[in-house]
Amino acid sequence: MASDTGADGTVGKALDVLDMVAARGRPVRFSDLQVGSSYPKATLYRLLQTLTHQGMLAYDEDRGTYTLGLRLVRLAHAAWSTSSLAPLARPYLDELAAETGETIHLAQLDQGQVLYVDKRNATKPVEMFSSAGKVGPAYCTGVGKAMLAYLDDGALEAAIARQSFHQFTPETLDTPEKLKAELIAIRDRGYAFDREEHEPGIICCAVPILTRTGRAIGAVSVTSTTARTDLAALEAQAGRIKDSAARIAAVAEDWRFPEQG
Repeated sequence: MASDTGADGTVGKALDVLDMVAARGRPVRFSDLQVGSSYPKATLYRLLQTLTHQGMLAYDEDRGTYTLGLRLVRLAHAAWSTSSLAPLARPYLDELAAETGETIHLAQLDQGQVLYVDKRNATKPVEMFSSAGKVGPAYCTGVGKAMLAYLDDGALEAAIARQSFHQFTPETLDTPEKLKAELIAIRDRGYAFDREEHEPGIICCAVPILTRTGRAIGAVSVTSTTARTDLAALEAQAGRIKDSAARIAAVAEDWRFPEQG
């Protein structure tokens, strides 16, 4: 179902269609898009034609399918270079990965959800949901909760309204009330945990990347498995993670990193 983008006119509708194509994760036919769209057939076709002409989508005439276009790749690379923490954080993530031997995540908050912008695999890699460029839930991930905990009241309420509160595991915080209580505890101690809340067996300790005014512009985490370690051992890394987060924050502010809206 298309999102409510009426206030944003044609641009909002076009972006909505791009999201529809991206969500499929594979080449998609017009008929498939039409099933999931609230737009009239003629409107959807016109939007697809415009996006294709602009290079935002690519159309395969032989298969009759649409995929994301190469122009988006160029734009994504520019966004990664200028708006993502990843280029600035690279040496600190490398250092943290070498020191801990565990999986390292760098994330930012996007529309109330977690956008993973960089990742370092553990010495012995572990299969898990996250990867650079992937979007995940904020309410049940360490990096997500670390960032939510430092939002002001209005922004937090807006972000909470975007959470699904689907119970992925028995440990998932599945109500706004449970999440809010957890966020208070995170602010008190300065770091967050993932207690197998998103994926069974996956645990982490995450720290927000804060500006001098206390605004979260990202989060970094050390992630492992219950088969290899426990939360107490990860918590022992909190000081090291905080140091990495502070250094990333310092270099970001020196670069005049744009604060996230």
